[in-house]
Amino acid sequence: MQVGKNLSGRFPIRNGLKQGDALSQLLFNFALQWTIRRVQVNQDGLKLNGTHQLLVYADDINILGGSIRAVKENAEALVVATKETGLEVNADKTKYMVMSRDQNAGRPHSTKTDNSSLESVDEFKYLGTTLTNQNSIQEEIKSSLKSGNACYHSVQNLLYSSLLSKNLKIKIYRTIILPVVLYECETWSLTLKEKRRLRMFENRLLRIFGPKRDEVTGVEKIT
Repeated sequence: MQVGKNLSGRFPIRNGLKQGDALSQLLFNFALQWTIRRVQVNQDGLKLNGTHQLLVYADDINILGGSIRAVKENAEALVVATKETGLEVNADKTKYMVMSRDQNAGRPHSTKTDNSSLESVDEFKYLGTTLTNQNSIQEEIKSSLKSGNACYHSVQNLLYSSLLSKNLKIKIYRTIILPVVLYECETWSLTLKEKRRLRMFENRLLRIFGPKRDEVTGVEKIT
């Protein structure tokens, strides 16, 4: 085991670890990192920062490839590497998606790897972001507005309360509702249609407790 620059001697593990054990998360990260390094990504895979990569965050792994064959080969290599460390890929939670300008390229079908059938989907959620086979931002905006509505309903009694000042309600909107709607907005490529949908959502909420948009954004209006 290596922690920082300190390397311990070899030691046997005779008892399994439970989920709440303090060492379980640390050992899992070590095992998964060792597994990922053993996976030789096929040369048909997509390059990020000039190298072939897998996208890995905790136990969420995203395999990129220029073709279904490349993705399948890399997935099979991952399955083999995980078995060597005692880990297992959950086939029921594993999906794949084809992104192409061809409307028929992403039609749903399934492929098999290690005797497990992987389902093809038109969209899926990765690290809180909705990805579609047409690389459309509409579903992501729709999901964000839905989350924003749910957040609004959770604090609705505060926004309607006559005991709170308008400035305090603006702070509630800025710190609770707005971050939920604009989560990962840095990756959005908005069209006028999506901008209007976001503006309509904002206008509807601001009408509830009466502030002007300049008061919310903190920008002074020049007349």
